[in-house]
Amino acid sequence: MARKIVIAGGGPAGMCAAIYAARNGADVTLIEKNSSLGKKLSMTGNGRCNLSNLEMNEKMYNLSAEKRMKEWLSVYGVLDVINFFKSLGIVVKSEDGYLYPISGQASTVVTAFENELKRLGVRVVFGEQVKSVIVNGNEDSYTVVTNLNSYDGDRVILATGALSGAKSTMSTGDGYYICKQLGMNIKETHPALVGFRVDENEIMPEAGVRCTAEVSFTLGGEVLCSEYGEVQFTKDGISGIPVMQASSKVIKFVDEKKPIYACVNFFPDYDDEDYKSLEDEMLRLRDERTLKEFLNGLCNSNINDMIIRRMKMGSSMKMKNISESMVRSIFDSYRGLKIRIADSFGYQAAQVTSGGVSLGDIKDDMTVNGHSGVFVIGELADVDGRCGGYNLQWAFTSGSIAGTVASL
Repeated sequence: MARKIVIAGGGPAGMCAAIYAARNGADVTLIEKNSSLGKKLSMTGNGRCNLSNLEMNEKMYNLSAEKRMKEWLSVYGVLDVINFFKSLGIVVKSEDGYLYPISGQASTVVTAFENELKRLGVRVVFGEQVKSVIVNGNEDSYTVVTNLNSYDGDRVILATGALSGAKSTMSTGDGYYICKQLGMNIKETHPALVGFRVDENEIMPEAGVRCTAEVSFTLGGEVLCSEYGEVQFTKDGISGIPVMQASSKVIKFVDEKKPIYACVNFFPDYDDEDYKSLEDEMLRLRDERTLKEFLNGLCNSNINDMIIRRMKMGSSMKMKNISESMVRSIFDSYRGLKIRIADSFGYQAAQVTSGGVSLGDIKDDMTVNGHSGVFVIGELADVDGRCGGYNLQWAFTSGSIAGTVASL
């Protein structure tokens, strides 16, 4: 007799689990509280859906997950993801190792999932929120209770997601409560892959601007982490991939209101000697030109204006009237711009959530301690990766393992 499997959550992990289970002959019911599947998936990669990354290893994940990820990725890695999407009719292409559907549209990925679920006869229930999981007898079966109905199954896969995502995704962390009821431990959660709001007293660009730079986050003078790439500056915040990559390592301190600073270097390719030579060359231009004209070719004009304002100087000042020491101080600002961080932009702006169900409660086959027929997958678990397809890889890895094992 076919296994009856109930899956809570129709995101990438839940849909992947449903497909693997149904392909093995299981009778699968997928419950999604939204009115459509893959709501968050359709928004990923700026609508292009970064499925995975050819540079795939355990070091791309949070420290507490590294050891486990090595084993999980050996079971289901990036090549397995590529082959899985081929089986769905999705052709995958690489852009510097970042894997996308060749269509360039996340919507085609969601549609491919929907088509396969339909082909396999997976029952999809919309508009119901899972409230609890009841253990029947000696783990003989389980009853999944929603706000409207109840569903019986031999196995239950929890893929409810976490707290990150826009309001429209309805990511409210329901799964944590359900997992607590089942005796699991929940590690403290924070927004991850998120930008930061700066202190209200910081002087920022008048208009949004993106610049390639190195950004380091410091606490009490100690560098917590550094990243390089395109940094985005706005009137009230700092974001971009480098900031988001670093966020999981500093977010705890930010939430605790510790004095965190973002230190930006707009010339990371210059060592001290090269930058000193650049300064010396530029100092020869201390003539009738204005400070604004002097800085024109040095950096983005919005960044130049910000630095002038931070130095409390006027852009129309003549360079001949500015001392050499002051000019060198201006140059120092381009390699050591310090911005006080006030807060993150929160879960609604975060791509993933750090923390969640402790991995100490999750076995290698995704079942949980004390409940051989209950599985926890995807963002609900304490796994978060860097930008670049690593979090979707985890969704597909955990979903495929759980779906396969649950169907046996």
